[in-house]
Amino acid sequence: MSKTVVAVFSSRGRAEQAVSSLREAGFNKEISIAAKGEDHKGGRGNTDYFGATMAADAGDGLSDGVAAGGLLGGLAGLAVGAGALVVPGIGPLIAAGPIAGMLSGAATGGIAGGLVDWGIPEAEGRQYEEDVKQGRILVSVQASDNKADEAASILKSQGADRVKTH
Repeated sequence: MSKTVVAVFSSRGRAEQAVSSLREAGFNKEISIAAKGEDHKGGRGNTDYFGATMAADAGDGLSDGVAAGGLLGGLAGLAVGAGALVVPGIGPLIAAGPIAGMLSGAATGGIAGGLVDWGIPEAEGRQYEEDVKQGRILVSVQASDNKADEAASILKSQGADRVKTH
C-alpha cells in the first residue's frame, strides 16, 4: 500500500535542502513540488519564483507556460518533470514530479481537487492550496508504508512548517 507524505515550507532554501535530502535517501520520481510563481514583467516573458522564464501568453497546459530556452532552476530542477502552468484562482504555478501531471490534467479543480486523488481529504487539500497561494512551498512524497516514515522524518528534520502522512 502507498502513502502520501505532505510537507509545507515557508523557506525556499529549506524546501530545496529537504528535496536534496530525500533524493540522497533514494527517493526520486516519488517527489512532488508545487509553488506559486511570482510574475516579474519584462523581456520575452515573466520570470517566476524559481528562475523559470514563463511565456507572457502562457496557456493552461504544463508545457505551454515555459518559454523556449527557459530553465527551471533551483527547487523545481531537483524533481522530475518540472514545468510551469496556470491554475485558475492561483495563477502561475511551478509543479514538479507526479503532482505536475495531476495538476495539468485537473487544472480547473486546482491543487485541492487534484490531491483528493491521492487520498487527501478535500478540506486538507484546500488548506494546502491556500498555503501555496500564500507563497509557501508544498513538497510531497508518495512512498510505500515502510518508507513513508523515513520521508516524513527527513521533511521534519529539514524544517518543514508541518508534515502529515495520508
